[in-house]
Amino acid sequence: MSSSSQNNGYTIKSTGTNSQGNHWCSREFGPSAPSQNNYHYSNKDGSFHYKNPDGSTYHNDGKGNSTYTTPSGYQVHKSDGQQ
Repeated sequence: MSSSSQNNGYTIKSTGTNSQGNHWCSREFGPSAPSQNNYHYSNKDGSFHYKNPDGSTYHNDGKGNSTYTTPSGYQVHKSDGQQ
């Protein structure tokens, strides 16, 4: 499915569901964004993942654990103790 809706400073270019049943959307932040390969996944297991225009990523496993990776590769882990 294709879309051109404006949302929080980005345009949703396309959305869909992959063969594993996980939802994804491709996002465009404009021509001045450092990266044009931006997306978001919402997975059936409750986890989700973002690839941001600055090259950073954010992953949450859906169980209270998350990892933010900066554009330079530095990782910040956070856990609220749920398993």
